[in-house]
Amino acid sequence: MNAQAQAQPLEQRADLAESPDRSMFASLKVADYRYLWIGMVGSAFAMNMQLVAQGWLVYEMTVSAMDLAWVTLSFMIPQIAFSLLGGVLADRLKKKPVIMWAQLLNGVATLVMAFVVITGNVTFWDFIWVSVLNGTVLALSMPARTAFIPEIVGEKLMFNAMAFNTASWNLSRILRPALAGLMIAVFAGGNTSSEFGVGLVYFVLSGLYFISSFTVLFMRHDGHPVGKPTNSHMAAVGEGLSYVLHSPIVGGLILLSIMPFLFGLTINTLLPAFNTDVLAGGPKDLGFLMTAMGVGAIGGSLALAKLGQLRHKGFWLFTTCALWGVTVAWFGITTTVFWAALAVGMVGFVSALNMSMNRSIVQLQVSQAMRGRIISIDMMSHGLMPLGLLPISWIAENHGVQSGLVVSGATLLAVTLLLWVWLPKVRRIDDGFEKLE
Repeated sequence: MNAQAQAQPLEQRADLAESPDRSMFASLKVADYRYLWIGMVGSAFAMNMQLVAQGWLVYEMTVSAMDLAWVTLSFMIPQIAFSLLGGVLADRLKKKPVIMWAQLLNGVATLVMAFVVITGNVTFWDFIWVSVLNGTVLALSMPARTAFIPEIVGEKLMFNAMAFNTASWNLSRILRPALAGLMIAVFAGGNTSSEFGVGLVYFVLSGLYFISSFTVLFMRHDGHPVGKPTNSHMAAVGEGLSYVLHSPIVGGLILLSIMPFLFGLTINTLLPAFNTDVLAGGPKDLGFLMTAMGVGAIGGSLALAKLGQLRHKGFWLFTTCALWGVTVAWFGITTTVFWAALAVGMVGFVSALNMSMNRSIVQLQVSQAMRGRIISIDMMSHGLMPLGLLPISWIAENHGVQSGLVVSGATLLAVTLLLWVWLPKVRRIDDGFEKLE
């Protein structure tokens, strides 16, 4: 497809390519999306498994929880700092090369790290620089990858495609400890301090990044930007921020996505403490709870893939957000592994359904020329999570982890009810395809 055809308005292209297929795997039948999705699965598995492998080795080297925290922060801070620039790149450059070079760069960095680790020359600062690079690359490329989806599949398959995006990420989260542990067991005999064994793991992960980059080459679409830029990068960022602030629909949707990150995802951080303090569980019990949440999340993603044509999506956005709060509070009052697993599985289900639906509607409400910047603002806003986690953690520390989770869930429920009153236009969203502004 030539550049002129790719640059035509998305709505026109979507009408021409509109598919009547409403099956669960409809978006995966689109060849370009299938290549993009396979690449995303490869990079998601590589990144998640890398986090596990480096966590093991860093702790073996330093025996310091603070050093683990610094490595995590070195991955997260660039995502906040560079996500807006990533949005500008997504709107101003061809998306296909941005995605391809990003994964290639991750592959090269991981390959270098593999040689450093396997030769026994690795230091704590090596994990810092590679985490900074990984976080920066993610921030600069994720808006392009996400904004590319509606251009490939058309608007009618947006909910289906976004659901599979979420499902693949959740699948990698579930399997990452098992697969990383399996490779450690195979290559290092189970010794997490083996630099040779962990180095071999890094070689495998670099291969996954290279595969992720390679699959993009098979895509026909280049993801040409719409129109020519008429202002600077900083002005383009300001234009995106102004759009969100003055749009009751898009701004409301992003606000509705921030609240669960503040008070719904606290369960991820407090889960180990709950497992130990309340359930008196061990590592197997914690693994069981994490698996239950992941399975629930995959179920929620697949439900949206099947129910993409669901009406009254504004109502369901608020409903799933409220249920997210209810299930977090419910989890907080459980006292047995069975009920805790059932509750945390429901948290995974409603959270995946809510986040996938929200991000799909956001993309459908903005023009193709603005989509990358809006996605990047949404990504950056999720970096506000510590603002909710810190007070909830204080409550858990001083009044018990159950109290912290109940307060967290109740707060999310209360805020959702307030937003229901405050955001009537979001509440009235029907199928998500109607342009409300």
